[in-house]
Amino acid sequence: MSTEEKPAAPRSLAEALRARDDDSLSALLRGRPDLITPVPTDLTQLATRAGTRASVVRALERLDRFALQTAEALAVAADPATYAELLGLMAGDDGDPLVTAALPRGLGTLRELALVWGPDDRLRLVRTARELLAPTPQHPSPTGLGPTVQEATSGMSPGRIQDLVTAAGLPSTHDSVSATAALTGLFTDRTRMSALLDEAPAASVEVLERLVWGPPYGQVTADPAPRLRWLLDRGLLLPTAPGTVVLPREVALHLRAGRAHRAPEPVAPPVETAATHRPQVVDATAAGQAYTTLATVEDLLKDWDEGGPAVLRAGGLSVRDLKRTAVALDVSEPVAAFWVELAYAAGLIASDGEADERYAATPAYDEWLEQPAAERWTRLAQTWLTGTRTAGLVGGRDAKDRALAALGPGLDRSAAPDVRHRVLGLLAELPEGAAPARESVLARLRWERPLRRDPQRDSQRDTGPDADLRVRLARWALSEAELLGVTGRGALSAHGRALLGAHAPAHAPDEEPEGPGDKLPVHHRPVPRLAPLTPAEQSVASATAARLLAPLLPEPLDHVLLQADLTAVAPGPLQRHLADMLDVLADVESKGGATVYRFTPASVRRALDAGRAASDLHAFLTEHSRTPVPQPLAYLIDDVARRHGHLRVGAASAYVRCDDDAMLNEILADKRSAGLRLRRLAPTVLAAQADPAALLEGLRAMGFAPAAESAEGDVLITRAHAHRTPPRTPPEPVPEGPPAPDPTLLAAAIRAIRAGDLASTTPRKSPEPAADGALPRTSSAETLATMQAAVLTGQALWIGYVNAEGAASQRVIAPVRVEGGFVTAYDHTADEVRTYPLHRITGVAELADE
Repeated sequence: MSTEEKPAAPRSLAEALRARDDDSLSALLRGRPDLITPVPTDLTQLATRAGTRASVVRALERLDRFALQTAEALAVAADPATYAELLGLMAGDDGDPLVTAALPRGLGTLRELALVWGPDDRLRLVRTARELLAPTPQHPSPTGLGPTVQEATSGMSPGRIQDLVTAAGLPSTHDSVSATAALTGLFTDRTRMSALLDEAPAASVEVLERLVWGPPYGQVTADPAPRLRWLLDRGLLLPTAPGTVVLPREVALHLRAGRAHRAPEPVAPPVETAATHRPQVVDATAAGQAYTTLATVEDLLKDWDEGGPAVLRAGGLSVRDLKRTAVALDVSEPVAAFWVELAYAAGLIASDGEADERYAATPAYDEWLEQPAAERWTRLAQTWLTGTRTAGLVGGRDAKDRALAALGPGLDRSAAPDVRHRVLGLLAELPEGAAPARESVLARLRWERPLRRDPQRDSQRDTGPDADLRVRLARWALSEAELLGVTGRGALSAHGRALLGAHAPAHAPDEEPEGPGDKLPVHHRPVPRLAPLTPAEQSVASATAARLLAPLLPEPLDHVLLQADLTAVAPGPLQRHLADMLDVLADVESKGGATVYRFTPASVRRALDAGRAASDLHAFLTEHSRTPVPQPLAYLIDDVARRHGHLRVGAASAYVRCDDDAMLNEILADKRSAGLRLRRLAPTVLAAQADPAALLEGLRAMGFAPAAESAEGDVLITRAHAHRTPPRTPPEPVPEGPPAPDPTLLAAAIRAIRAGDLASTTPRKSPEPAADGALPRTSSAETLATMQAAVLTGQALWIGYVNAEGAASQRVIAPVRVEGGFVTAYDHTADEVRTYPLHRITGVAELADE
């Protein structure tokens, strides 16, 4: 009866990867997409790349808190460690059931990301991760543990080590190695260690309790106190430098009951509900804010319609211009920065690129205005959700202590889209209408990515709770989602849920029935993450969100309410042509649920300057007012129109002409006209030393209503000049490392890696390869003869090949035909038939029989 042999444990990470199936390799490459940029030639190169410092740091930053705690425990365990040892470090002597149940998941995450390899009886943390996480005096471990006895005594004299052994009640040994092993055995033996500590003075035990959870280092004088001397004599404290002692790792673990961490966190903290509202109230509130979003962006672009503020030399808006914009929008400066950045990210504003560079609306803004309101909102919301521009940074300083300006450089944070998506995803998992407690959302994100910090901030100087980049981004995401109308009263709206591509939960997560085999309480199970949407899915999600939002937005009105105090009240949003006309004919006095417009002589004259006649204005107001046109307003229009254009100003340097010479006499007699230096040329003509524009303003300041005229004597019609930039593309989001590979790329990459690994690991006959694994060169005659023989026998060959760009590679091929200086063969590496020039084949060898 034969017994099945246990497979040999892998001797390296490359061998461990070689034993994985395609699904496991796909999971690794999805979790660490930097490993296939570019695609490795074989599994050995993949393993090497997976062990580089930059890649390991990136992988550690993607770990949740419990998986990271598992890696930290392995970093202080023996190398290799057993699963039982790891479980003891994580669950302690009492065997915490939650930790015991969650440990397979934490270890599985590390294995999936190739941070840990080997079977359960020989677990190995990759060397780079151990170097990053193991405790050192310069970089203490989050576990609070210090060096082992062996590490702490490495520079100690043999005599001193023997003294420690004797003082601890152990028999003396012949060498330092066995003495260190004896001390380690004592400190790791629970029974003997407890007996030793029972003899310790209470003051000495108190010293150990202060050091047990870290930091493990302390200061002593040249003549230590008795309580310290007792610990030093028995090796319970070991000197590491003059005046410095450390608590050995083994002693600390005994005092901790075997735990590597003071508070293991095996389960994610739940997102708590702060308030619950009816879904209809949430949707209505969010829709109202969505309408405010559109109105605010339109007001911003209208304010910059004739050319916005100047661009700073270093890029961005000046503090003064941001303040002016905030006043114009009636919002705070941080909120104004958010709206400006949102319009910029959506491609609605940009720099005009001229000599005196200014910000202005783009042609895309005019196209955006023509879209339905719901579609305009989804464009802004989708831009916010996927963009990397971070308005919350405006007003702060970067790592070089330079001020960060709105629309300026340095505001991109590649983690922003992931955080916004994750925050909304957590809201989507709550019941409809449930608003989360903000701190619980932040605590959840801290658990999911505990290592993430802002790379553009000084980590040594910035160590507060908000130094975590994800926490700051999450705070801003919650506020901006409410400001934008994605959420209402703190809860995710229906159109916000659709924008995310999520579906409303049918019940609260705590009410889910437990499935078979579940070991964790329901509220402790991980919430499934919503996968990022593809561009096609984003388009569908945006269309769905627009469809849900459209009925909730107010319908544009075609009327206003005229009042006797020369004001008009718009009880809601106005149709575009009506709003545009009122903007010319009247001044906005107040905004809110209803907009109040005020008619003044200057505003009426503005409409007349734009080419409107008094009869046009009367007809317009009569058509669009639900109330009769008040008599004071009709008189105002007629009075301004009667005087409008009675005086004509043209270019001489400038002149004034009027059929009423009495009016010209009145102007000449007015002392305010002295600065214009007027003189009479004819009974109906005055000449001026000022230019036409200054003359127009001067006469209007005197109370007249002159009109400008052309060289032909026609009245010039003046309209607001809408300044537009040349066509501009919106700023591209800055990706956070390589993008996640799609299934097609993954499949192709795995095929290429497998084929390259086959080429590099297939046994070969003589000539033997060189020591570095490169194929020895063969002559052209030998290469040709081997190829022709392989065609006759159908044998596969191992070749070295240099392509036209000079890149060398190794391949396994099965020659089919050799002619004309080329070999046609089935290339196992590329998994296709290819033709190779013989002169580019550097060497060839036959494969071994097995």
